[in-house]
Amino acid sequence: MSSSRFTYLGPEGTFTEAALRTLPEAATRELVPMVSVPAVLDAVRSGEAAGALVPIENSVEGAVTTTLDELAVGEPLMIYREVLLPIAFALLVRPGTELSGIKTVTGHPVAQPQVRKWLADRLPDAEWESSASNADGARRVQEGQVDGAFAGEFAAAVYGLEPLVTGIHDAQNAQTRFVLVGLPARPAAPTGADKTSVAIWLGDDHPGALMELLQEYAVRGVNLIRIESRPTGEGIGRYCFSVDCEGHITDRRVSEALMGLKRICPAVRFLGSYPRAGMTAADVRDTRPGTSDADFVTAADWLNRCLDGRG
Repeated sequence: MSSSRFTYLGPEGTFTEAALRTLPEAATRELVPMVSVPAVLDAVRSGEAAGALVPIENSVEGAVTTTLDELAVGEPLMIYREVLLPIAFALLVRPGTELSGIKTVTGHPVAQPQVRKWLADRLPDAEWESSASNADGARRVQEGQVDGAFAGEFAAAVYGLEPLVTGIHDAQNAQTRFVLVGLPARPAAPTGADKTSVAIWLGDDHPGALMELLQEYAVRGVNLIRIESRPTGEGIGRYCFSVDCEGHITDRRVSEALMGLKRICPAVRFLGSYPRAGMTAADVRDTRPGTSDADFVTAADWLNRCLDGRG
């Protein structure tokens, strides 16, 4: 990553910016907000930025599908880091606004399910208007387009607003997962608490097609963390899959699973092996018997002895 710039989903004051600022490497970079996930990632593809931080998953609303789709198509990119950020909203208003005076509210569409119950309780008659981001919602409040915005409390100072209510969330311990993306290169060394991401295309639609894909992981004792189906745009019933699994591409069980997928699928895109946020090697469960690197080496040695007539 040679450029001095990191891009992120803007404008200034988003949760994405807050997540990016938790990374040590961000302290030495110029942080540039952009208007959309495609724009953020295209800046990396074009060489205008060394890396980009984008949201990929929310613990309440699920996958950020735009990010999944952008990573699956176009010029290849790789994930190098992930960040988990606790999410709680503040209702940001212009100074002097009272709760009774709020008729319209805004935020990113992913924010709405996370504050729906609070809205029904406290502002049942308020009209929701979606914004491009939570920070963009704060800007719209600043400009008088809407009365209140659900955003991070830290965005209040950026837009000259007041946090009328803080700590708003319908689900306790809500989190959003963000990923730091760059151009493809050699993955970082394994830490013992890693995650490997791929996008996988099925060759044809037949009974057991998905099971065949999953078996490549299962028979090697590789635990899946997440799997999402996404339309390919080639017609109804045509899907690819975004998959995260435990382990690093240099782990024998993971590398052999990926090779198995490559044999049976028309396309597999490696999206990176990277440290799992908030975990250490001590937190990772032991692998099933027969799935450690040593077990794979022992099996390969046995096969070689058989080929040499020494089995």
